[in-house]
Amino acid sequence: MRAIVVGGGVAGSAAAIALRRIGAGVTVYEAYDDPGGPVGSYVSLAVNGLRALDVLECLTRVQVAGFPVARHRMWSGSGRLLGDVARGRRSEDPLHSVTLMRADLVSELRAEALKSGARIVTGQRLDAASDPRAADADLIVGADGIWSATRRALDPAAPQPSYAGLYSVSGTSGSVPNGLPRDGFNWIFARHGVFIFLPVPDGTVWWTAQVAAHEPPPDPAVIGPAELTRLFSTEARAAAVLGAATAMRAPTPGHILKPVTCRHRDRTVLIGDAAHPVGAGQGASIAMEDAVILARHLAAVAPEAIPQALAAFDRERQPRAGKLAKMDTSNRDAKTAGPVGARMREMIMPHVFSRFYEKATGWLYDFDPGAIPAPGTG
Repeated sequence: MRAIVVGGGVAGSAAAIALRRIGAGVTVYEAYDDPGGPVGSYVSLAVNGLRALDVLECLTRVQVAGFPVARHRMWSGSGRLLGDVARGRRSEDPLHSVTLMRADLVSELRAEALKSGARIVTGQRLDAASDPRAADADLIVGADGIWSATRRALDPAAPQPSYAGLYSVSGTSGSVPNGLPRDGFNWIFARHGVFIFLPVPDGTVWWTAQVAAHEPPPDPAVIGPAELTRLFSTEARAAAVLGAATAMRAPTPGHILKPVTCRHRDRTVLIGDAAHPVGAGQGASIAMEDAVILARHLAAVAPEAIPQALAAFDRERQPRAGKLAKMDTSNRDAKTAGPVGARMREMIMPHVFSRFYEKATGWLYDFDPGAIPAPGTG
């Protein structure tokens, strides 16, 4: 089987590893010279994503590149604890969520893909619909993200991303301000959105401000430390972290992707952010799940049977995609709630969140993608 993978980020690199495990010849085309992206952005991998990494034989290296995060805490803007739950897992699961820089995750996956025999071509964009380099491929995997050209080629009427009413600014602070938690993934519901901060083992803090706004900032240069401090001035903990900021990335608008109904046709299939909602906080984990399950369905399949294998892959993934879409909507609504919604949240969450969260998210974190069969075993 000759496979072309469009996109060399998390989804594309994971797909390259998985397809090499079943004996496919794999070439990855990545439009950017560095698909790892900006150094300042981080990703959190829940245990479902870590299980996929284990199948791809990358788990240990990714754990070393990042650090475990045991707890997820929700705070009101006034500093009231609204909930404290296990981060990205059930409380009894010994495997802990891992947070690391996105560039480091991509680097580890890319290194394993190269080691396994995949060919990775960077700085070259490939249009799967018409590019002669894909003409004789048995399989085309569209792993080209939220603005996927492969998705448009599959279905010209496919949904396109629209602004979600939020923009994000990430950065680093030099130390954990006094009086703040020294660990955990801390999420503050603020007047103008959500502020997330994460103490790092080296003593610094990684943070993200997700600002609710009807329109993204027309001039990103306007959104600097002073403007963020103004926006979060009523939340003392957020203001303290911002006051210690040492680095900050330019704002990036958040997007909504309506459910994608055409995810495969003939020899082409979509995975990762090209196929799924992007606001559920599970992008990297779901992408790696996709890679493992795709390879499982394609193992020992003759080229002429690839369309049927892709249909079976999509049938298995469709229910999970539907639940992710609902989770995406719920997350966005929580971040953009108005004053009335915020007051209701502070009244209700302390009584119900920690009690029911684990049951509500078990479907997500209990997931096991299964093993990839060795070549020829089916």
